[in-house]
Amino acid sequence: MAYKKKAKKHKKRVDSAIVHIKSSFNNTLVSVTTLEGDVLLRGSSGKMGFKGSRKGTPFAAGQIGSTLAKDMQTMGIKTIEVNMKGPGSGRDSVVRALQGSGLNVSVLRDVTPLPHNGCRPPKKRRV
Repeated sequence: MAYKKKAKKHKKRVDSAIVHIKSSFNNTLVSVTTLEGDVLLRGSSGKMGFKGSRKGTPFAAGQIGSTLAKDMQTMGIKTIEVNMKGPGSGRDSVVRALQGSGLNVSVLRDVTPLPHNGCRPPKKRRV
C-alpha cells in the first residue's frame, strides 16, 4: 500500500488582524482573528500556566499579550484592531504588551455588552 504524501502546512501570511480580549475577574482570554473572522491564534492565562486567582491578574494578561505578539510577528501581522470585552483588570495590560512589542494598534474598541433595560425584575415579595 503506497503512502500518500501529506501537503506541508504553511503559515498564513496576514498583514492586519483583529485581537479580541475577553477579560473577566477570574481569567483573560485573547484570540487573534483575520478581518473575516477566521481564528489564527488564541491564548489564555490558564494556557500560560497560571492557576487560581493569579489568572485574573494584569501580569498574567501581559504575558499572554507578549507571547501572542511574537507569534503574530512571525505571521507577518503589523497592524491590529483591538476589541475589549468585560470588566477585568487584564484588558489594558494586554494592549500595552502588544504595543510594546512593536505592533501598530489602529483601533481600540470596547464591546462590553450593556443592558438597555435589562431583564424583568422578580415579583414583589409578600410577607
